[in-house]
Amino acid sequence: MKVVILAGGYGTRISEESHLRPKPMIEIGNMPILWHIMRFYSSYGYNDFVICAGYKQNVIKEWFADYYINHSDVTFDFVKKEKITVHSTESEPWRVTVVDTGLGTMTGGRIKRIGRYLDDEPFFLTYGDGLSNVDIAKEVEFHKNHGKLATMTAVHPDSRFGVLEIEKNQVLAFREKSEADVGWINGGFMILDPKVLDYIEGDATVFEKAPLEALTKEGQLMAFRHRGFWQCMDTMRDKEKLEQLWNSRKAPWKRWED
Repeated sequence: MKVVILAGGYGTRISEESHLRPKPMIEIGNMPILWHIMRFYSSYGYNDFVICAGYKQNVIKEWFADYYINHSDVTFDFVKKEKITVHSTESEPWRVTVVDTGLGTMTGGRIKRIGRYLDDEPFFLTYGDGLSNVDIAKEVEFHKNHGKLATMTAVHPDSRFGVLEIEKNQVLAFREKSEADVGWINGGFMILDPKVLDYIEGDATVFEKAPLEALTKEGQLMAFRHRGFWQCMDTMRDKEKLEQLWNSRKAPWKRWED
């Protein structure tokens, strides 16, 4: 299964950092949050990534190019001009496709644009600014068993987000959250059948609106309830919280050895 990561937005709510780089490239423990997300999926054996880039997409491409070189032994041959030989490498076992999905394209449009890089099998979709310790193996099993087109990880966050109404693990509706709600929200970490792309009209489509609402009405969207750690990085306060967890060596999303 391929892992599709939305990484093309402006990140305006964390503009202290995002004016220099895309939000997924903002660092937690000296590595971009995008790297943390990819290491998390890789720990479950999923190593084929499609990055939906847009704003400052060159930063993402250059980082991956440098990452490969910086984690390898390299010979620069100045006698044979422009000859570079890469020897043994300790970089990740990843296949990464970075796609420029446009500057102002909405989330649905970005997914639609990378359709040519997908296979016929289901794929993962998540946001490039959120970390979790959701059990991916159990979610895959859940998705296979219910037979619907889409699975969304439902999480309990703070009151900034809208609420999912869920009955017997099926998403029934989206609504704004009230103070009395404990509610579940879209935490990303989705599994989608490629047929979901048929619900997306074009670049102006917000995936979280018409496509998910249509899937909900048709009974095709299921919720994988996650009661563990989940944190998005919308603000500098969120970044600092994630940084503290990483530096304390208690990061819940870290499933790999150094």
